[in-house]
Amino acid sequence: MSHTPRLAWLAAPVLMALSACAALPGAPGTAGASAAAPLVGSEWRLEDLGGRGVLDRLQATLAFPEAGRVAGNSTCNRFFGSYTLMQDRVAFGQLGGTRMACPEPLADQEARYLDALQKAQRIEVQGKTMLVHVQGLEKPLRFTRTKP
Repeated sequence: MSHTPRLAWLAAPVLMALSACAALPGAPGTAGASAAAPLVGSEWRLEDLGGRGVLDRLQATLAFPEAGRVAGNSTCNRFFGSYTLMQDRVAFGQLGGTRMACPEPLADQEARYLDALQKAQRIEVQGKTMLVHVQGLEKPLRFTRTKP
């Protein structure tokens, strides 16, 4: 009795999951914005925090230095961690970072930004704009691409 059909049956879901993780919405063969580029190697500046704007001259950022890894500036501190992406669904893992003391307005924005990333559900890239849809926020986080 051959085990080839059973092996193929077990491998199919794994291959489908891996191919979904390798694609970003809008990439050829995926649903989403047609002008989207892969996240790996890209860097983004936060322009709007769920409809509340952001503080001037203090940049909160989000970078995807390699597949599955994320880093950035959370307003006052630096952060790093992991993420998973399956089609347009995104989930950020536990985020770590520096712990410099920040004045209250900065600390407030930083806390809201990091909390929003932890509740992120969906990502949408449209040219030089990235929207991160967050559970509990009426409007998404809006980013502008700073590095391809």
